[in-house]
Amino acid sequence: MILFKKAADLSQYTQLQQSSQKKVGFVPTMGALHDGHLSLVEASKKTNEVTVCSIFVNPTQFNNSEDFKHYPITIEKDIEKLVAAGCDVLFLPNVEEIYPVGYEAKHYDLGHLETVLEGFYRPGHFQGVCQVMDRLLSIAQPTTLYLGVKDYQQCMVITRLVALMNLQEKLKISIEPTLREQSGLAMSSRNLRLSETEKEKALAIFRSLEMAKEKIGTEKIAEIEQHGTEVLTENGLKVDYFRIVDGDTLQEVSETTKHKVVLVAAWLGNVRLIDNLILN
Repeated sequence: MILFKKAADLSQYTQLQQSSQKKVGFVPTMGALHDGHLSLVEASKKTNEVTVCSIFVNPTQFNNSEDFKHYPITIEKDIEKLVAAGCDVLFLPNVEEIYPVGYEAKHYDLGHLETVLEGFYRPGHFQGVCQVMDRLLSIAQPTTLYLGVKDYQQCMVITRLVALMNLQEKLKISIEPTLREQSGLAMSSRNLRLSETEKEKALAIFRSLEMAKEKIGTEKIAEIEQHGTEVLTENGLKVDYFRIVDGDTLQEVSETTKHKVVLVAAWLGNVRLIDNLILN
């Protein structure tokens, strides 16, 4: 595996690959890698000659300084996992490489995506996501971008960003399924901050999602949302939201909306967990 720390070096490398008609898959991460991340690498390797993974804990997307300070860093283990997974290139920049002297942040028109759910509870978060993804896509210039559907709203935001960057003709976005532990707990870097007791409590998240899938179509949406919130609260989680929305727009749904998704965000102590399940 090749390791690049400089943006210019990675750009030169990927341009050379593409000039040789090689397809480049890109997996952006913030490290603390788990099998969910590695499944994105695996998906890329199936259809691209070159797979690039980046590890960069992006400070501009943290609206909570404590969350940024405590975000798990496991770089040596991450490198071992990427080598074992057959990743071709790791981009490991520092902050100055992503946001060099003179960098001026743009404002990205994300519409209502910035005001609902994660946008509401984490103001400024998605602007930070767009800042880093704009830079990473400009540097890596991939053929296909691989994202995990666990970050459902973020996938929609990045899809919007790709359109704003006028890259939709050049860049394919592949959104891959959520990987879960045998228990049902969605794989997440933040799980490293949970004790075994907290992991047991966190299983209520998946149970609440499954409950919603079971009841959709037979009970009123507001009642399902209330029940899901109660399940989480009874298990010691502090709920930001448990919402059933239109899977294409994240707007309100009616009983006849064809594509519904349930999204949840809840706190266990000082660790915030998100998850979702497509309902139909």
